[in-house]
Amino acid sequence: MRVKQQISVKDLGQMPYQAAWDYQERLLQENVQAKAAQRNGVAPMAVTQHYLLFCEHPPVYTLGKSGHMENLLVSNSQLQERGIDFVQTNRGGDITFHGEGQVVGYPIIDLERFFTDIGKYLRFLEEVIIRTLADYGLQAGRSKGETGVWLDAEIPGRARKICAMGVRCSRWVTMHGFAINVNTDLSYFNHIIACGIADKQVTSLEREIGRKVPMEEVKAKITRYFSAVFDAEMLKEGLSSCSSAV
Repeated sequence: MRVKQQISVKDLGQMPYQAAWDYQERLLQENVQAKAAQRNGVAPMAVTQHYLLFCEHPPVYTLGKSGHMENLLVSNSQLQERGIDFVQTNRGGDITFHGEGQVVGYPIIDLERFFTDIGKYLRFLEEVIIRTLADYGLQAGRSKGETGVWLDAEIPGRARKICAMGVRCSRWVTMHGFAINVNTDLSYFNHIIACGIADKQVTSLEREIGRKVPMEEVKAKITRYFSAVFDAEMLKEGLSSCSSAV
């Protein structure tokens, strides 16, 4: 019987995008170095550590490594006037927005201790969000050929994205992750072609159910379903286990 992997859950609060990226990189490199030490026999008992980081970013547009600058519809001066940062990052995907009222999750996972399949990993992340939204009465799903979580994905003119995803993997250690619009000001998406998809809308949990939703509640549900989907034990800092949090 496989021993459940343990994932440390950390809530970083509001943090600038670059600072969160730097922190992820540090955790990823610690894991990569531990794996190298194992392989080389330098520290055969070295173990990698799994994390699920939550945070909320001040307004920022981020462009993935496969993205296109033309999907940013405002100039640098207009960004400055609006107080919005812009960062070119090393995750997959195109352009998206992060800001207040959005739950951002960054799993730092050694996939070799789960499975070595990036496509499966993305489908697992989507499943976590799909189950979370189901608790609010929303039947979310996937859009063929497009990563992320959608509502009415197969209905022309009604498809709308509620959670964007983009990841990076190095030596099977992941970083970056997902951003689910909870109480997000969706007007920020008017200044980009979100994820490079021009013919589909963006939505939020608040818009769909007609009320604001506590951010802590959403993070607790995501943690619960992350535990279920990945068959892992979630350890919150200072607590023994939060795998059954609701």
